[in-house]
Amino acid sequence: MTTTFRDALGASLASAAALVLVGCASTASGAAGDAASPHTAVAAQLGMPVSTPEAQGFSGAGLDALTAEFRALVDQQKLAGVITLVSRHGKVVHFDAYGKANARTGEALKSDSIFRIASMTKPVTGVAMMQLFEQGKWKLDDAVAKHIPEFANLQVKKSGGGTEPQARPMTMAQLMSHTAGFGVSAAYEGASLSESNLQGMIDKLAKLPLETQPGSAWDYGPSVNIQGYVVEKLSGQSLDVYFDEHIFRPLGMVDTGFWVAPEKAGRVVAIHSYDPQGKIMTGETNRVATAKPEFLAGSGGLMSTAEDYWRFAQAVGDGGMANGKRILKADTVKLMRTNVLNPGAVVDLYGPSQNGIGFGMDFAIVMDPKVAGTPQGLNSFYWGGAFGTWFWIDPTNDLVFVGMIQNVNGSNPNMGTPQVRTMSPRLTYAALTNPLK
Repeated sequence: MTTTFRDALGASLASAAALVLVGCASTASGAAGDAASPHTAVAAQLGMPVSTPEAQGFSGAGLDALTAEFRALVDQQKLAGVITLVSRHGKVVHFDAYGKANARTGEALKSDSIFRIASMTKPVTGVAMMQLFEQGKWKLDDAVAKHIPEFANLQVKKSGGGTEPQARPMTMAQLMSHTAGFGVSAAYEGASLSESNLQGMIDKLAKLPLETQPGSAWDYGPSVNIQGYVVEKLSGQSLDVYFDEHIFRPLGMVDTGFWVAPEKAGRVVAIHSYDPQGKIMTGETNRVATAKPEFLAGSGGLMSTAEDYWRFAQAVGDGGMANGKRILKADTVKLMRTNVLNPGAVVDLYGPSQNGIGFGMDFAIVMDPKVAGTPQGLNSFYWGGAFGTWFWIDPTNDLVFVGMIQNVNGSNPNMGTPQVRTMSPRLTYAALTNPLK
């Protein structure tokens, strides 16, 4: 991005005029003691802690490049709109919202637009589970059947047909890491697991055999919805109430939930796909849940904003503390980002296996950045959602990134959505020119 563009953004800050390029107003105000930066205007207006890029080890030119490359995807009609947010040492150095919330209507994407975050719900459920872990309500080596008696006698499919008993009872640590023996989601397509409530799901699973012996394979299926059931059972609260009371309200996440109030429905971004020429498109209607659903999916049911999810990710990155309130102990966060996979159990989301990647408690972990082919720091932990939202927390560099798009199959690298999850680390760490700061 050119110096002229940065100067133009700076001029808009000085006059407190509308920053049309990011689809919302900006002001010259920032956090106390920090100079205004064109990269932090949006965050400053929202009252988020901000800093100049240079004060946190970034180059403004590097963040210009990040902004330019993502905006180009919108200009080329490869994305309808995109939000990117970077923070370091707890302060936002970059927040950009660009493009359309709805490609058909032309409605602008805004900094407070609401996204279906799908599987980015899973780390939230993981935090809820670990809060109950801290209270002594379950242990890592507990048999899952201790908390879900319906699973006491689950059989396991045999490769040649028929079933056999579990070699060892599935544990809660395995349930937290997709290795409890349940199959991938496709294995349950005919079972209608979500047609009623979480108890109904448990009742159905109790009648089905496991796909693999517990601990032997990493399979991305119903495990976190089962965790949601455990949260309800151990806390005595419905999942929505538990999340709100113990996570959302303490962190100031005012726009996150399993549904939105009717007056917020217009802020929900439409789900996009591609026409035969590869250009972005969307349907006639944007269906939005405005009432509590019967099935509260701890695996993928939440909607949120970039700001709200950053508040969650930053709190986890800061060892479970935010706004002077602790939602987890620092040692518990470290446990969540500690690999628990047995040898031979590998993370394999879309194939092939992801080398250099481990898995902890509802987070994937960068165990070896070189083998994983990423510039992210050692022990970075992360996940993403089916509609393309993504984030990571880098404890080595004290850095958090949140990205938001809304595409059908947006997380699948083989289904047409640009490779935002590889672009963003490349550009972010190229901009981090002084990581010792």
